[in-house]
Amino acid sequence: MSKLLSGIAASGGIVIAPVHLLGDAKGPVEQQITTDVNHEVERLHDSFRITADELTQISRQASANYGNEVQETLQAQLALINDWQFQATLSRRVVSEKITAASAVQAYLDEQAGLTPSRAQQARLTSLQDVGHRLLGHLLDRPTMPRLDHRAVIVAHQVSPSLVASFDPRLVAGVVTDQGGATAHSALLVAELGLPAVVGTHSATTQAAEDMVAIVDGEHGKLILQPTPQEIDHYQRLAAQYQRKQQELGALATATTVTADGSRYKIAANVTLPAELKQLAQAGAEGIGLYRSEYLFLDPARPVTEEEQVAAYKAALLAMPKHRVVIRVQDLGADKQPGANLVTDRGIRRLLADPVILRTQLRALLRASVYGQLAIMFPFVATIDEFQRALAILDQEKRKLVAAGHPVAEQLEVGMMIETPAAVLMADQFAKYADFFSIGSNDLVQYLFATERTTSPLNHHYSVLNPAVLRAIRQVIQAAHAEGKWISLCGEMATVKLAQPLLLAMGLDELSVPLAAILPLRQLIRSLSVRQLQPLVKKALALENDDEVAELVEAWLAKQAPQAGLKQPD
Repeated sequence: MSKLLSGIAASGGIVIAPVHLLGDAKGPVEQQITTDVNHEVERLHDSFRITADELTQISRQASANYGNEVQETLQAQLALINDWQFQATLSRRVVSEKITAASAVQAYLDEQAGLTPSRAQQARLTSLQDVGHRLLGHLLDRPTMPRLDHRAVIVAHQVSPSLVASFDPRLVAGVVTDQGGATAHSALLVAELGLPAVVGTHSATTQAAEDMVAIVDGEHGKLILQPTPQEIDHYQRLAAQYQRKQQELGALATATTVTADGSRYKIAANVTLPAELKQLAQAGAEGIGLYRSEYLFLDPARPVTEEEQVAAYKAALLAMPKHRVVIRVQDLGADKQPGANLVTDRGIRRLLADPVILRTQLRALLRASVYGQLAIMFPFVATIDEFQRALAILDQEKRKLVAAGHPVAEQLEVGMMIETPAAVLMADQFAKYADFFSIGSNDLVQYLFATERTTSPLNHHYSVLNPAVLRAIRQVIQAAHAEGKWISLCGEMATVKLAQPLLLAMGLDELSVPLAAILPLRQLIRSLSVRQLQPLVKKALALENDDEVAELVEAWLAKQAPQAGLKQPD
């Protein structure tokens, strides 16, 4: 008899394959006394070396497939495993308490988990948990990565970004977890691999068994264990329909993004790595709405040169010669800086505090500007003063380059990201100075509700459909348009089907999304009428919570745009 588990749809597609249960090395380790502390210290240091080699290998593998968030995470874990203080702390524990290496690691992890971390410390704790998981895996001979010789569905309690980075897409058919959310970094990485995924099932690891046949419905968040022949046949047909739908979307790659009643929009691409530049045309991108330059700055041992930056930005501009390319000034997370604060030590304020890096990057951008339609974007701006100081530095570097005989584009747009409540409230003033806005919904939602995109029981506060989010976005759009400026949204909200009609109707000029999301979004837009959406927006803004908004939009789409794919399977 089959068993159905419901979770959160994290990555589309349908797959039928056997289960591979990923062992959890974070299980309890009973403290064990040892009579040979030297041997245990040696085993501990062996595990440091093996884990560092493993993370280095994963990092090299991930560099061609994933973005800066994965690389930052892996670099943070490598820094931790190679930290002599961290190693010394665990070694001293083995010696002083005369316990095994595994016992020392487990005891340290338990102590750290019992603390109440600040926001800045939370990132380090996450890295510590992942590193500790790997150390225990090597010390206890438990697998820390999938060991597959056939295609299978990974079923795990949870997956970390570094674990996803180790997946072989040829062998991993899909992913199911007990915990997690659709906007968690690991879930987004699974989606980048194009693997069907269902997260937040709560009990998949206890209900599934090794090699048990499973159906993963990543479109609707369903896991079916031991399906009947009838269910297998049904989902095989659904999988074929999904593939046909993907092929139909391919025909929209060269189509214009225009609604049924003639309103024109742009769908640009979020680009994280150079390899994605070759896929822009096939994906149907109408420009680059967010070029994340952070990947250039990830190796602290080898600072990127100005010439290397010029070459990178030139390649991006030449990839989209007829379209605008928005390059964001680097915004490396403060979680990769020991002792730094995740809120205050990032974005433009971090760069203004140490403007050497900023000046070098701005010079490189200005030199590359002659190769296309460049727009420069400053991240995490909260005050008018910050933005004006950044503009002043840009103007200074431009004057120096011109004086030195370097050509610089005459037409150059300079804008900012809207990611803080302060920027929302002052949008009308920012619009006097910025050429454009780009709403970073991921950070904006977090800061609006003082929450994070985590699996915490309080995670329900993070919702892009909350009327407070919608009102904030409408306010920014109105402020931009009042000054004749264009506005985009480049966060994950732009990929949420129930949010897309509302964003369009509120007047966004552009949506910037991952490559795989461009054509489905274009298909939806071409089926909608902006005039018909206006009453929907008015009702949504007057509601009290995200559930009411979701029900309202879902009912509207089911009637007006059934091809949006929100209907559940029979």
